[in-house]
Amino acid sequence: MPYLAFRTNVALDESAAEDLSRRASATVAAELGKPEGYVMVEVTPGVNLRFGGSTEPAAYLELKSLGLPEERTADLSATLCDLAGEFDIPAERIYIEFAGPARHLWGFRRTTFAG
Repeated sequence: MPYLAFRTNVALDESAAEDLSRRASATVAAELGKPEGYVMVEVTPGVNLRFGGSTEPAAYLELKSLGLPEERTADLSATLCDLAGEFDIPAERIYIEFAGPARHLWGFRRTTFAG
């Protein structure tokens, strides 16, 4: 149910993208206290992304999860920025969108998490 999209204009080779995906999945599971078996991570490197009029390294992340703890978004932001920082993306060039959809708005196994 947690979904993390990590889009960046930084070019990553396949190995680096796979490593980021693996570590992001484990991080999201641990930070949200959810089984990693439900975590989905999308890593899209090398996108055409301009931030503040510049194409310097930047990233746009989306973290969506049922029951997203809104009181923890600042901590989650710091954790995700640290992860992006390993690829020389400065925290001031990262936007993160957090969303906690209602259970009936998240589909899985031909139904939703509402029932």
